[in-house]
Amino acid sequence: MTVKARLAFIAACFVIVFHSVPAAFRFTPPTDACALLTPEQVSAVLGVTAGPGQPVMPPSRLICGWAQASDKNHSGKRVVLSIYGQLGTRTPADRFATAKTPIQGTEKTPVSGVGDDAFYSTTPGLGTGLVFKKGDSAFDLHVYGFPVDEIKAKEKTLAAAILGKV
Repeated sequence: MTVKARLAFIAACFVIVFHSVPAAFRFTPPTDACALLTPEQVSAVLGVTAGPGQPVMPPSRLICGWAQASDKNHSGKRVVLSIYGQLGTRTPADRFATAKTPIQGTEKTPVSGVGDDAFYSTTPGLGTGLVFKKGDSAFDLHVYGFPVDEIKAKEKTLAAAILGKV
């Protein structure tokens, strides 16, 4: 085999391997919100002992909530995480783009350092949430039971923990 033929063979092998590796390690979007945070992570951020995450709308696991075990009414310090799933033909990225669209009465503030794109969404009477995306996945995270400035910091901390798993 000539040097030219060997180089062509090596180049062809490289192309085949290069194009097959992404398929072998393809990213699978998360589908279990309760698996993205531990009670210990939530407890550390809330400053109270949180119980295990519970699906908000079983059997779906796209929305999960964590609260103090003693808070049976879920009216105290708590966290709710939603994973944007596919909705008809709308991908999670499409849904994130829609959520980012300005709406009268809702303040949307860009956030840096969280995933590929993120913003705080504040609606009077409903609170403040951190909406963020990484790759093709998008999330909506709400912390309750604190002043708004503390909520934002706590949501950013929890988002970093979530992004470390996706």
